[in-house]
Amino acid sequence: MTDNRHKALGLSDDKVLEMFETMLLARRIDERMWLLNRAGKIPFVISCQGQEAAQVGAAFALNREKDYILPYYRDIGVVLTFGMTARDLMLSGFAKAEDPNSGGRQMPGHFGQRKNRIVTGSSPVTTQVPHAVGIALAGKMKGEDFITFTTFGEGSSNQGDFHEGANFAGVHKLPVIFMCENNKYAISVPIEKQLACKQVSDRAIGYGMPGFTVDGNDPLAVYEAVKAAADRARNGEGPTLIETVSYRLTPHSSDDDDRAYRTREEVEEAKKLDSIFTFATYLREVGLLTDELMNDMEARMIKVIDEATEYAEQAPYADPEDALRYVYAD
Repeated sequence: MTDNRHKALGLSDDKVLEMFETMLLARRIDERMWLLNRAGKIPFVISCQGQEAAQVGAAFALNREKDYILPYYRDIGVVLTFGMTARDLMLSGFAKAEDPNSGGRQMPGHFGQRKNRIVTGSSPVTTQVPHAVGIALAGKMKGEDFITFTTFGEGSSNQGDFHEGANFAGVHKLPVIFMCENNKYAISVPIEKQLACKQVSDRAIGYGMPGFTVDGNDPLAVYEAVKAAADRARNGEGPTLIETVSYRLTPHSSDDDDRAYRTREEVEEAKKLDSIFTFATYLREVGLLTDELMNDMEARMIKVIDEATEYAEQAPYADPEDALRYVYAD
């Protein structure tokens, strides 16, 4: 019998099953979007596959009633945890008027939903980092009780936005968590050509904050690290940099051919550590996940995703004149 690691972290059996179900839902939505893209029904997919454990483990460690999240474009697991639905994501994929992210204006992955405190992202990478810092500063100035959480890839950790945001947060001891989802590739550039330091988390010391590198395929390890960072932030102890190391199982996007820069053997080897399987194994070993429960989850998800797909495909597009909304004052 495996040790009940989740119990030691204060997570109930129901909670870890919910984590797994959210990870699985993120994967199944993503897989459906690839099929829709290849069928010519949606124009673009940017994938979360291989990073669900980091996303869901982190989001479960936050307060979903008051914290603000500034996700990057792969973060289906994060936004599902914070209240986005399969229908919301499909409306975005099909670029329909009801898309809560942008009313069908933006390509998928530009998450934003006011009611769930998901702050909209921009196409240039890493702009969400200084935004997260600014929101944390505003909260601190107003004496409000929330923290901000922002994610980015390891390629983004080389951008000026990251360094300026991290420096400002460190100086002002702001309640913000920086989480780098290191998936080993900045589009086609491997990690060894991106940074000379051993780990992204090594950079934390330059900004006067703690830095940690954790296994991004282990949702419980990520939960533990983010929970500790959230506690620090709420206690007025300032920001934390967390690096989650996993692997991007898909091409960079539906417009990318990753065979040009990595071997199929490398990808197949990485699949052995896929969190969907390794976390399921843990849950089976502690007696929580059975074949019956797994089949029930899969059946429910197919129903939810089928309904979301059908709804989004039938939903109306925005009117042409809506392109000018929010650009000019009414």
